Amino acid sequence: MESQFEELSQSPDIIIATPGRLMHHLSEVDDMSLRSVEYVVFDEADCLFGMGFAEQLHKILAQLGENRQTLLFSATLPSALAEFAKAGLRDPQLVRLDLETKISPDLKLAFFTMRQEEKYPALLYLVREHIGSDEQSLIFVSTKHHVEFLNVLFRQEGIEPSVCYGDMDQDARKIHVSKFRSRKTMLLIVTDVAARGIDIPLLDNVINWDFPPKPKIFVHRVGRVARAGRTGTAYSFVTPEDMAYLLDLHLFLSKPIKPAPTEEEFLRDIDGVLSRCDQAMANRETIYGRFPQKVIDLVSDRVREVIDTSAELELLQRTCKNAFRLYSKTKPLPAKESIRRVKDLPREGLHPMFMKVLETGELTALAFSEHLKKFR
Repeated sequence: MESQFEELSQSPDIIIATPGRLMHHLSEVDDMSLRSVEYVVFDEADCLFGMGFAEQLHKILAQLGENRQTLLFSATLPSALAEFAKAGLRDPQLVRLDLETKISPDLKLAFFTMRQEEKYPALLYLVREHIGSDEQSLIFVSTKHHVEFLNVLFRQEGIEPSVCYGDMDQDARKIHVSKFRSRKTMLLIVTDVAARGIDIPLLDNVINWDFPPKPKIFVHRVGRVARAGRTGTAYSFVTPEDMAYLLDLHLFLSKPIKPAPTEEEFLRDIDGVLSRCDQAMANRETIYGRFPQKVIDLVSDRVREVIDTSAELELLQRTCKNAFRLYSKTKPLPAKESIRRVKDLPREGLHPMFMKVLETGELTALAFSEHLKKFR
């Protein structure tokens, strides 16, 4: 506080602050005034309101001069933010970049259904086999403990990621993010809180290892991909407990969603199924489906082998389970209608991304044994 007050007393040209700390200074120093401020910018305005700072923001505005210009930047426009804009702005101008769609039309969406314990092998297989070595990916997980677990697991497998979470040492955070920005690492594992101020140019993929409980969080995450005329992909892992959140998301996006054809349907009419899947993806319809089970089983064996031989991973795994249990209790519930609709969803088959493998007969134990050698 003392060093910050010293800097503020020198009348800086620009102040970058969190609402709480700025209000603290205003309440502690009687003669501190914001009347000379010409511009006030609320960045990530929807997140500020989602985190409960509305009252503080109103108080800050009340201490500014009437001739200032106010700018709000937001990836989404929740009702609370719209009400704030009406109350706090004069003659406002709204500039929207999402008139056609809430997410980029150049963004491909892939949703994979799996059990919670299958996420680790699914991520390893996805990174090794389906994401190009020249592509940079941002991986979102629910807690800092999962960040650390995946960091150690990847390093055990010869993959060096960068990591970032909320209470991480600031110097370590800068080093990790800098390595990712300079493409010395191709994976960055983060939590939602830590990712909020990170700007990564030319990002290729976002991986939702833990599915976001709110559609707007999904929009925030995937908004970092397929920008400025580039294409990109958002891969999302969906457990049975996440299915209602998946339905909430597609209601929010106004996009249709359907299960992948089952293996029986595929084998009965290979050409027809592939054609329908291609057409559905061309129409921007969402298809959700499973990973090849033989892949998951074989890579799961490898993951268990790595964990069993690492005391650090065993300890982190127990910590992750406890942290995820707490996270699950505190996240918001999906809509009741989505919960009801999940019960009526038909069984999904193999995701179309893996259908070419099935078509060419590569789904055999021998072929996947060759795949497994890449993990040893």
